[in-house]
Amino acid sequence: MAASVLPSAYQTSASSPDWLNKGDNAWQMTSATLVGLQSVPGLVILYGSIVKKKWAVNSAFMALYAFSAVVICWVTWAYKMSFGEKLLPFWGKAGPALGQKFLIKQAALPASTQYHFNGEVETAMITPFYPMASMVWFQCVFAAIAVILLAGSLLGRMNIRAWMAFVPLWLTFSYTVGAFSLWGGGFLFHWGVMDYSGGYVIHLSSGVAGFTAAYWVGPRLTIDRERFPPNNVLMTLAGAGLLWMGWAGFNGGDPYSANIDSSMAVLNTNICAATSLLVWTWLDVIFFGKPSVIGAVQGMITGLVCITPGAGLVQGWAAIIMGILSGSIPWFTMMVVHKRWTLLQQVDDTLGVFHTHAVAGYLGGILTGLFAEPTLCSLFLPVTNSRGGIYGGSGGTQILKQIVGGAFIIGWNIVSTSIICVVIGLVIPLRMSDEQLLIGDDAVHGEEAYALWGDGEKYDGTKHGFYSDDTSHHRPVSGATQVL
Repeated sequence: MAASVLPSAYQTSASSPDWLNKGDNAWQMTSATLVGLQSVPGLVILYGSIVKKKWAVNSAFMALYAFSAVVICWVTWAYKMSFGEKLLPFWGKAGPALGQKFLIKQAALPASTQYHFNGEVETAMITPFYPMASMVWFQCVFAAIAVILLAGSLLGRMNIRAWMAFVPLWLTFSYTVGAFSLWGGGFLFHWGVMDYSGGYVIHLSSGVAGFTAAYWVGPRLTIDRERFPPNNVLMTLAGAGLLWMGWAGFNGGDPYSANIDSSMAVLNTNICAATSLLVWTWLDVIFFGKPSVIGAVQGMITGLVCITPGAGLVQGWAAIIMGILSGSIPWFTMMVVHKRWTLLQQVDDTLGVFHTHAVAGYLGGILTGLFAEPTLCSLFLPVTNSRGGIYGGSGGTQILKQIVGGAFIIGWNIVSTSIICVVIGLVIPLRMSDEQLLIGDDAVHGEEAYALWGDGEKYDGTKHGFYSDDTSHHRPVSGATQVL
């Protein structure tokens, strides 16, 4: 009998070169898929169900459109602006990531080589053991979810055409700057600012940009601001569950390898998220007498966000502390500070993205500077001998680096987002008309989320009884966490 011949995929060949680690490649593509599922369908479901019924279609579609638009912009010019050759200390050179020769070669971040002051190499260029195609797609889903998270501040009133213009502009002039500066080999990367998986690049930037854009777009109708009940709490939980489980790829994929650091990151992520959810829920019970399901979702999110900049850099006990703080400090800023600070009251941040992402992301970055463990840092960071403040040595300086790095992201997003909104506003109204805002999805899309009264039949109060988004249940308001 003739000797069996393995298929080419299992041989060292053009399709399976020596540098390819199939385990790393499989995990990276799996991680990318998990992160993609956080957006589609995760946030599509969450946004479509956490808003008033009349905005379910529009909110879900904002997320779906953003995901698609980012994919095309990313491979056409934005990937290399984030992870390509250096153009400026905070920006890479734009260019396409579409050609075969580029996509099948070994992944590499050309601006990531770290040098000592004397010019000697401190840490070699990042070169994961899989093709550029895997790297491009993995980073693409991160860029997409950043824009979609930002949308949470704008639900229920932003002109969909203005949103369609906003997505590629914000990706190009805001997200790529943060990504290159902190991950791609920019000045914050080489200075040693720690952002393991996007506490700053994604969450702080989307939270600040969302709040800034909400200022420029303007508020919802007064009736919507006063009462904005979720149209489907159970589906909100389903979307939140996809977000939580998808975070395994979010934080577990960022070592660019299926290694022990990725295992630490996944475990810490779940520890912090669970702790934060419990703390937020108990604060609602203690101060308002009832556990809020929406509050539990907010607490889960703040825990996931807070651990993200340090997921693979801190020990398990530190993840618990970070969870306690992420379940309480954003709760305090949302439930107490927000209601007393005039500026926060004036800006209509629909889902409280400022609190759940900006506050929690900056908090996580600073706590990472405090708790980052030296051995874990050596597994991941380009700057050798990095450590958190509690471990002495250069740890105190690390906290300062974290504060400065976050301040740069905040400042850049305020300025760039404001310019983008002003420019779009000169051409397209940022806010829908009051007539559209009163009707909702049917006026904007000609579609509605639920056919509650039969096929093509509109609501008729004389036949169907009283039902609306503003149904009164004649019960006292608990004060527990709700959509802002």
